[in-house]
Amino acid sequence: MGRIYVVGTADTKGEELAFLAAQIRAAGGDTQLVDVGTRTPRIPVDIAAKDIAALGAPGLLTGTDRGVAVSGMAEAFARFILTRSDIDAIIGIGGGGGTSIVTAGMRELAIGLPKLMVSTLASGDVAPYVGISDILMMPAVTDFAGLNRLSRVLLSEAAAAITAMARVPRVATGTLPAVGLTMFGVTTPAVTQIVELLGTSVEPLVFHATGIGGRTLERLVTSGLVTAMLDITTTEIADLLVGGVLPALPQRLDCLATTSIPWVGSVGACDMVNFWARDTVPATFANRLFYQHNANVTLMRTTPEENRKIGGFLARKLARATGPVTMLLPLRGVSALDIAGGAFFDPAADAALFDAIRQDCDWTGSRRLIELDCHINDAAFAAAAVEALRDIAP
Repeated sequence: MGRIYVVGTADTKGEELAFLAAQIRAAGGDTQLVDVGTRTPRIPVDIAAKDIAALGAPGLLTGTDRGVAVSGMAEAFARFILTRSDIDAIIGIGGGGGTSIVTAGMRELAIGLPKLMVSTLASGDVAPYVGISDILMMPAVTDFAGLNRLSRVLLSEAAAAITAMARVPRVATGTLPAVGLTMFGVTTPAVTQIVELLGTSVEPLVFHATGIGGRTLERLVTSGLVTAMLDITTTEIADLLVGGVLPALPQRLDCLATTSIPWVGSVGACDMVNFWARDTVPATFANRLFYQHNANVTLMRTTPEENRKIGGFLARKLARATGPVTMLLPLRGVSALDIAGGAFFDPAADAALFDAIRQDCDWTGSRRLIELDCHINDAAFAAAAVEALRDIAP
C-alpha cells in the first residue's frame, strides 16, 4: 500500500479527519493529512493550509468573504495536487465548501488512482464534483459536526474502502494503440460491429455519448492516451445547440485542432435531443415530436433548422482540424429511430443536416467526406468506418 492523502478542512472537521487518518494508519496505510481550511486548524496536520494557499491568489487566507476563500482554495488545491508525485490514493471529507475544494484537486489526478470523497452532498447531483473523473462519492449521512455513533461507523468504512483500493495492484497499460469510440443506445449496433471488425489490432475504448462521455474521450485525447477517434455518435452537439440535458461543451472537437489525432466520425443520434421525464420538457417544445425512451428519458426529434445548425457546427470544427479527418454520412438514417418506418424517420431533416456538413467545410486534402447509401446501424456502415480509420491511422 502506498501513501494515502487524507484531505479536509481541519478548522471545522478536525476531529473527523484525525479519526479517519488513525483508522487508515491502523490498517497499515501511510497517511498525509492535508488541511484545506481557511482558519486555524484544530488538529496537527502534515501539510498546512498556508502551503496550499501559497499556490493561490495573494491574501487567500486573510479575507472575510467565505465564498471567495472557498473558491480560491479549490483553485489552489488543484494546483497543489499537480505538484505532487507521491499520491497513491486520496480520501476527503466535507460539507459543501470542503467537497468543492477537495474534489477540485481530485479531478486533476489520473483516472485509476483511487479517489473517495465522503460528503454531505453525495446523495444529490454530484456531477459538478465528479466531472469527467472517477471520484467515488460516499454519503456522510449526518453532517460533520463532531464524531458520533454514525460518523464513526461511516468513516471507519471509508477508511477500509480507501485502504483496500490502495492495495489493488495497478493494471499495466496495454501496448496496443487505443481508439476512442462514442456510442448511444440508438447507435449500439453500429459501434458493436465496428469493435468486432477492429479485432485485436487496437484497444477500443467506448464512451457513452451523454455529455460527460465526449468530454472524457477528448480529455484522454489531449493527454495522449487515445491515439485515434471513431466518433460515430455526436448527439451531444444536438443537446448543446437545442437545449437538451446531455450537452457537449462548446469546446467539443476542439482537440482536433490541437492534437492532429486521426478522426473518423459521423452524425449518430443527431436526430434527437434528450430530456428527462416528459413533464420536465420545457413548454417551448410542447408541439414537437417526442419518443418516450423510458419513464425517465424523453427524446425529441430535431427539425431541419436545428439540423442545419448541428451540421454547421460539425463542419466548422472539422475545418480547423490539423490532422486527417473523415466524415461518414449514412444517407438512410442516423439512429435506430431514424429509419424507414421508425418514429423519427424524417428525410428532410436529415437532408438539412447533410447539406450543412457538405457546404460548411472544404472537403479536400486530408479532409474527406464519404456518403454511404445505408443506415448507420447497417453492416456496410461499420465496414466503411473501420476501412476509413485504417486509411488514416494504419
